[in-house]
Amino acid sequence: KIRAAPPFPFPGIQRSWWVCLLLLLLLLLHHQRHLWLCVGMKVLLTGGAGFVGGHTCEVLLKRGDEVVLLDNVNDYYDQRLKEHTLDILRSVPTGKLTEYLIDLRDLDAVTKVFEEHKFDVICHLAAQAGVRHSIQHAISNVQTNILATVHLLELSRKHNVPNFVMASSSSVYGKSSTPPFSEDQLCNKPISPYAATKRSCELFAHTYHHLYNQNVTCLRFFTVYGPRGRPDMAAYKFIDRIYHDRAIDKYGDGSAIREFTYISDIVDGVIAAIDNPRPYEIVNLGGGATHTLNELISTIEKHCGKKALINQMPDQPGDVPLTSADQKRAQAILNFHPKVSLDDGIRQTVHWYLMYQKLNKGLTNGV
Repeated sequence: KIRAAPPFPFPGIQRSWWVCLLLLLLLLLHHQRHLWLCVGMKVLLTGGAGFVGGHTCEVLLKRGDEVVLLDNVNDYYDQRLKEHTLDILRSVPTGKLTEYLIDLRDLDAVTKVFEEHKFDVICHLAAQAGVRHSIQHAISNVQTNILATVHLLELSRKHNVPNFVMASSSSVYGKSSTPPFSEDQLCNKPISPYAATKRSCELFAHTYHHLYNQNVTCLRFFTVYGPRGRPDMAAYKFIDRIYHDRAIDKYGDGSAIREFTYISDIVDGVIAAIDNPRPYEIVNLGGGATHTLNELISTIEKHCGKKALINQMPDQPGDVPLTSADQKRAQAILNFHPKVSLDDGIRQTVHWYLMYQKLNKGLTNGV
């Protein structure tokens, strides 16, 4: 016998319309992240007064997201630069910015933030940076980088935050001699405390993914530079010293190779990771080309219109001879394609630096 079909559960709605509604619902569920982008996400962003954090926050606000910014605005470098970044963020007319002056090592303080807000994503860009600084301050480096990251991972787990994006570093590759560096390479021989802390944070992230199915993307940055950059980084430091007719310290013969990455390219990668949650990924973000230290100096000389005074120094412990990023994974999962060449990036950085000098009446950072 042929059984009659069961009655349609909503007789007032034609079957074809019901099927269309069901398909639409499935489509919306499949593209949930696009719904986030339409209504704006709520992002916890650490290190928002800093270099990468400030630029990332600016992009999030301009596209209409709500950003809860955590930073301790420490004195690792001139706090006026951090206040300059915060002033820019406060002036963005779109999105919503909430600021907390917090040390991420203070678990009680960070816990209160999670109790006051429900986040769609954690973007953890705060760290105690600097290879040479970490050699002199290993204990504080461990506390600031590892402990703070574990605090955030644990609170993210407890509060069911669906996506966690964190900054790592190309320094985890150590003295690798097999360029370009692939995310699948074994990274078990760091040569600085900073590199060791960054690799430790990646391992903790994997642990939380394994135990709690937490979505985490670790982004390995390759030598970031650009406007509002850290004064202890080579590009800013060399521009500053050449501008003020002061000698730059050149470590080694200048043949060390770096993959310099302009800040807007890095931010593109960070935003893509925010918008595309992954179960657990480590992803390289580099500038797409390598250059020697001597090439960096000559490019800065070109755009400053001055020759550098060179103070020749021996190679420094903790410095790696080469960085070079394999970016096939970044291209595949984040559609990441760096756009800014070193020449154009240095040109834009020098232009910003000159404007910043006028703003600060000839400020020099003394680095």
